[in-house]
Parts: sequence; C-alpha cells; structure tokens
Amino acid sequence: MQVAIVVLLVAAAVTALVLQAGRDSTREAARQSLTAAEAFANAPGTVQALNSKDPTAVLQPRAEAARKRADVTFIVVMDTKGIRYTHPDPRQIGKKFIGTIKPSLEGHTIIERARGLPLREGSGPVIQAVVPVTDDRGSVVGLVSAGIKVRKVTTLSARQMPIIFGAGAAALALSTLGTALVARRLRGQTHGLGPAEMTRMYEHHDAVLHAVREGVLIIGADGRLMLANDEARRLLELPADAEQRQVAELKLDADTARLLASGEPATDEVHLAGDRMLAVNVRPTAPYGGQAGWVVTLRDTTELARVTGRAEVARERLRLLYDAGVRIGTTLDVVRTAQELADVATPRFADIVTVDLLEPVTRGEEPTGTAGMRRTVISGGYQEREGLYPIGELITYSPTAPQARALETGRAVLEDDLRQAWGWREQDPDRASRALERGVHSLVTVPLQARGVVLGTTNFWRTGDSPPFKEEDLSFAEELAARAAVAIDNARRFTREHTMAVTLQRSLLPQGVPEQDALEVAWRYLPAEAGVGGDWFDVIPLPGARVALVVGDVVGHGLHAAATMGRLRTAVQNFSALDLPPDELLGHLDELVTRIDSDESTGDGPQGRQSEAVTGATCLYAIYDPVTGVCTTARAGHPGPAVVRPDGTVTSPEMPASPPLGLGSRHPFETTELRLPEGSRLVLYTDGLIVNRDRDIDTGLVLLHRALEGAGRTPEETCQAAIDAMLPAHPSDDIALLVARTRLLEPSRVAYWEVPPDPAAVAPVRTECGAQLQAWGLNDIGFTTELILSELITNAIRYGSPPIKVRLLHYRSLICEVSDGSSTSPHVRRAATTDEGGRGLFLVAQFAQRWGTRYTPGGKVIWAEQSLHDSAAAPMSDTLTEALLDQFDDPTL
Repeated sequence: MQVAIVVLLVAAAVTALVLQAGRDSTREAARQSLTAAEAFANAPGTVQALNSKDPTAVLQPRAEAARKRADVTFIVVMDTKGIRYTHPDPRQIGKKFIGTIKPSLEGHTIIERARGLPLREGSGPVIQAVVPVTDDRGSVVGLVSAGIKVRKVTTLSARQMPIIFGAGAAALALSTLGTALVARRLRGQTHGLGPAEMTRMYEHHDAVLHAVREGVLIIGADGRLMLANDEARRLLELPADAEQRQVAELKLDADTARLLASGEPATDEVHLAGDRMLAVNVRPTAPYGGQAGWVVTLRDTTELARVTGRAEVARERLRLLYDAGVRIGTTLDVVRTAQELADVATPRFADIVTVDLLEPVTRGEEPTGTAGMRRTVISGGYQEREGLYPIGELITYSPTAPQARALETGRAVLEDDLRQAWGWREQDPDRASRALERGVHSLVTVPLQARGVVLGTTNFWRTGDSPPFKEEDLSFAEELAARAAVAIDNARRFTREHTMAVTLQRSLLPQGVPEQDALEVAWRYLPAEAGVGGDWFDVIPLPGARVALVVGDVVGHGLHAAATMGRLRTAVQNFSALDLPPDELLGHLDELVTRIDSDESTGDGPQGRQSEAVTGATCLYAIYDPVTGVCTTARAGHPGPAVVRPDGTVTSPEMPASPPLGLGSRHPFETTELRLPEGSRLVLYTDGLIVNRDRDIDTGLVLLHRALEGAGRTPEETCQAAIDAMLPAHPSDDIALLVARTRLLEPSRVAYWEVPPDPAAVAPVRTECGAQLQAWGLNDIGFTTELILSELITNAIRYGSPPIKVRLLHYRSLICEVSDGSSTSPHVRRAATTDEGGRGLFLVAQFAQRWGTRYTPGGKVIWAEQSLHDSAAAPMSDTLTEALLDQFDDPTL
C-alpha cells in the first residue's frame, strides 16, 4: 500500500507538472508572438513601406531581422487581402496567409493556435498573433502576424522533469525497502498469519483436534508422545498420563508400537489394536515447519471393511439405475428404446441382454396375450450369442421355460446355473447346448409390463468368468425392466398414434395429380419426425384448360391439425369448383377458418372438454392459364413461390404480403400476375422446407435458390434436388413441395370471334366455327358444337350485354366459351309446354360433358366442354331431340 501511494503521488506530480507546463508554454508563446507582432506593426516606417511600390523589398529584410531579435518562428507582413509581403521562406511570399484575418481588418488583435503552416523547421503546433497596421487616419493598411512554435517554450518543464522523476524514484525505493523489511519481520513472527487468523486458529485448535472422528498423535523426535486427542486415546486405550511418556511404555500392540516409534512414513497400514482394525498414517512434521517429530493418524476400519464391498455394489447399481433413467427412452421408437435398455445393462450388469417383444407391440398396437414373442434386440457377447435366438426370430416359450414362468407370475425368475435349468434346456435343446458350449451359464429373465399389460420379456445372461446371478440381483433386474417397460409402452403408444395420424393425413392428401396438359407436375410430401402436421397441396383442373395449384399449412401438429387440413383442402376444392379468383377464394377460406376456430374454441369437445382451436393457417393459391401463359397468384401468410426460368435462373417474385387465415383481420387479399415463358418451373412449398432449428428464412431461401438453379431439369429432378439440399437430418415440421413446369397451348388450337349484338350474327359465327372444327378434324362433334354455340351466343345476345366473344379451345376436350359484359348467370330450368324458351340450356347440359359459368372483371364466361369423340354426353330420344331443335327453325339462326 505504501508503494502504491508513493507511485500515485509521483504520477500525480508529473501529471500536474506536464499540464502546468503546457498551459505556461501556451501563454508564453502567445505573449511572445503578440509582442513581436505589435512591435513590428508599430515600428516607424512600416506604414510607409506598405504604401510603397515594392513593400517586399523594404519589409522582408526588416521582418527577418526583427524575427531573429525576437526569437520567434516567423514574422509575416501582408496586405488587407491576406497576401504575404514577407516570410522566412521567400517562396511563400505572394501566397495567401493561413489563419484568421477578418477581425484584424476591423482593428482587433487575434491570437490563435495553428497547424500545417509552411515552415522551414517542419510542421507542428504554432501560436500566432495577427495585429492590424493603421495609418494616421486609423485605417487598416496591412496586417502583421508573428508566430512561435510551442516546443520552443517547453524547455523549462523539460529541465524540471528529471528532478521530479529522480525524487519520485528515490521515494519509491525507500518506501519499498521499508515495507519489505517490516513485512518480512511480521511474516517471520506470525508464520504468515494475521492477528484475526491467529486468534481464530488458537481458539478452535483444541475443539477441532478433539472433535474429529480420527485419532491424532504427535510424537517428538525422541519417541516421546507430545499430544493425543480423545479419539486416539479411545482407539489405543491410552492411560490418562500418556502424554510426555515414551511410546514403548504405553503397552501397545508390538507391531503398532514399533510403527509409531520408528517414525517411518506409512499410508493406510492396517494394524490390530485389540479387537479393532486400524488404518495408520505416519508423516514427519519437520518438512512443514514444525519441530522434528512426526504426526500419526488412526482410523477405525473394522465396520468399513465389512460394508465396503456391499456399498460399492450398491453405488454401482444406483449409478446404473441413474444411467437407465437418462439413456432409456430418449426417442419414441419401440425398437430403439429396447436397444437402449440392452446397451445400459451390458456389460455392467450382464454380459448379454436380449429383449423379446410381443408382435403387436412393435407395430404400436395394444398387446393381447403372451404368445408369439419376437426377438427384437441382442446386445453384448458377440461370440457367445451364437447359441441364442437371433434378432427377428419368432419365439413361443414352452410352459416350463423360465420366461413362461416369469410371464405367469409377473416377477423375475433366476436360473443361477443353466446346466441344471431343465426347463430352459427343453425349450430348444440344440440351441441350449451351443449356448452352454459358448460359456453362457446364468440367467435372469424379467417380464416387461406397464399399466398391468405384458409387453415382452428381457433376459440378462452371464458368460465366462462372470459370477452367476444371485437372489439379490432380482430386485435390481425388476427395477431396471420396470423403467424400460414404461419407456417402451410410451413409444408403443406414440407409434400407434403416429401411425393413425399419418394414415389419416395420407388419406386426406392427394394420392396423385389429375390428368391435364397445362402443367407437368411433381411433388413431395415429408411428415415431421415428431408427428404429422397440417401441410397440404393440391392440383385442381379448372375450366378453360386452366389449372389451380394450392399449397397450405395448418398451424400445429397431430390428429387435429391433419383433420383440419382435410377440411380446408375440401373447402378449397369446393371453392375452386365455383371458379373464383385467387383473392376471392382466399377471402372465403379466411371466413371459414375464422368460423371453425371460433366454433371449436367456444364449443365443448368430447366428454365436456373444450376442443382444440385451429389458431390459423397459411395458403398460397395460383391459377395458371396455358393459353396466355399468365399465372395469377395470391397468398395468405404463406411463403411466395420461386420461379425457375427456362435458362435456369431462379427468382422469387414480389407478392403482396397478407396475414394468415383465421386471424379475423378482414384484410383484403391481393393478386399478382406472373407471365411465365413456356418451360418455366413454378416451385410452391411450405415453410418446413426452408426454416428449421439451424437456419432462418433468409438463409433457407438462399439455399433453396442454389438447389433449384440449372436448366433442363424435369419437375421430378427439381423436387429431388430441392429435398436433397434442404431436408434436415431431423425435420421438425412437415414439408410439402410442388413443382410445375409450364406448357403453352399452341395458337393453332385456339380460335376467337367477336360477335355483334345482333341475332343475325349467330349463323355466320356458327358457320366459321364449323369450318374451324373441320380444320381440327372434329367433324364428328361439329353438329353438336354448332347447337351448343348457337344456344350460348343467342343467350348472350338476348340477355347479356356487349362485348360478346366466342372462343374455342382444342384441348384434351373441346371447350366452347361465350363471354359477354353482363354478370347475370343463366340457370337450367324445366320449361313448360307453353313456354317459348327455357330449353336451350337444358339442351347444352344434355349434349356437353359439363358446363358452367365463371365471372371475370368485365362480365362472365359461359363454357361447355365436349369429348373429342362422343357426340353427346348422354343419349337422348329422337322425339326430345326434334322438340329441342324446333327452336332453331328461325331463318336468322
């Protein structure tokens, strides 16, 4: 502390001196600069020289002479514009002065600190003063600046520094020396202990010495007993006056007396003292700073020797049970859990462990009966196990086998000597003989049962030189098997529920993709490792050769999520049948999810329990039109699609973000139109593909883009590449992936007509349509098509509004479309005998495979689809056909 105080004082003195010297240097520099500048500015002849024709010729010699006399760095004379007339470096004459001159032009004096001035001595901080030069009338006719470097005035402080440092060093040395002498003296007297420590040591010395349960003796170098605590007196039965007597006079056992008197070091040497077995330790005291002699400790190990063996076995068993609790049941796989049981018990409890489970248990089903055990796991004894049943073997135990007896009683059965175990040998004499030859000699078999239901048996075998099992091993084997049985039963129940959920989910997902020519589609669906979720996808053909692509994700996992997914998928298919735009479809789906969530969160489930709420879902809905190559998409909280262009480049189109379904926000959904060249690949996916525990969404998107890059891949190859690159080792969420490669309908397979709102225009359009069908080789359905078009066009003219357009698509079927500007939709009705109309749509419905209406931003489209080979969708009687065709007798049609 004294040294630290001296160091701090010296440092404070030096710091104060440096700071004071800096301030003094600055003031002195300012004073010298100001004095030199004012003296030169007020010198006789300065004003006349400034007004002369060549001020530099007159003032330069004077300025240099004045600078040397004043011992300043520079004296510069300049005009009112700051142009130098003088300078120590003639090359700087005529250049602009560096500094502030404006206040001096108003008659004021300036003192400032400047850097970067052009000086012959080099750069450095300079204190410069600028004073005005005035004539007799008080007008400023020029300026004079004088400056001096700060380092020129710091020599005084520099001369004082060695004195300060010398004095500080001397004080430090004296303080250090004095402190060291005092500390050495104190350590020598107190053995390094402070007053409080010494007091505490002496206060508790006797209490500690006599309270310990270990005998302590201190013996001097002459063999005299110096000190003995109470425990030593009890163990050696020493007399009350034993201290200060020779050890040989204490009537101890000869070996013990010799060891205590010899002073030879000893460690846990066991000696008899009467009927006690003592562990004796002897250590010299001299190496630890005490007087010559030695200290002896005595410990009674009579009981310890008897229980040490049993305690060690008990500790090992407890350790093994702890490990079993940690290592068994780490997964919810039945076979893996059984393997963990065998691995824990081998070789710490048994040399070989086999686990046999009932057939239904491995499948996750409820076990029934105890017949038909299948060998599931074998661990340990790679050579000795050859005489046992192999993995996968179906075993039926005989009634006399120890396994059968264990299953019957529900308790562990011991066969300490398998050579005498006739019931075990009768089970399979050949295998039993081979096992005995391999050294298997002892068995404990324990039933695996949980909730009162038998799951199987576990068999612990010992081989070779291992001691046979004993009765005390049975309780431990039962405890180990009971812990494992609970884990196996949990895994079995999880397997059952997982299988049910996966089966339900698989049944609700598409089993394949429907036939259509607009897109070439491939897909992947991978459930999460921990359980199924609510991800789904769909490919839905729409009228007009269009195809809808859907990918969605229900929040949560388990049966409820899978069931909700099925409901939403069905709803999407039903909404798609209405041919709604993507934004309207998502709006209806949002209302449905909100209603489902509200009903299930407020209603009561089975047995009075509240049902689990949906809590939201996400969805991406896209409609691709192969005629225009436009894909119209909308999303609700779902990741946007990725587009792989024909050249192999990957982009993620910007799409408006909308909230997930079911939040009740009533937020409108927005659509985005993507124009996709033929051969583009549209990639739709759920967030399980790009997000997991190890990466966020941005990193996942970068990795996905890299996996999708490349031209010429089929959708199947693209799916596989994405799964190979993105699938984590242990997926925590479902993954749905849909890849669709676009196709365009050839322009030659599309025909357009615009129809004037005049009934007379029907016949020409019908004729042109017939010619187009003939060009397509569809003469067989020409008459039917003309009838359908005539009715649809006539309805548009009578009940619709312009513009009226007709489009024919030669696709997998023939599609006839008639659009108009009205949003009124026609309906099929049964016309009465006296009605003049109402039979046209009935005719369309009879001759077309299917027909319908879809709405557009400018009106509606009525479409009818026909098979390319069948002339009608259903047979009609000749009488009905004639009656329906009578309406076309009008010559205008």
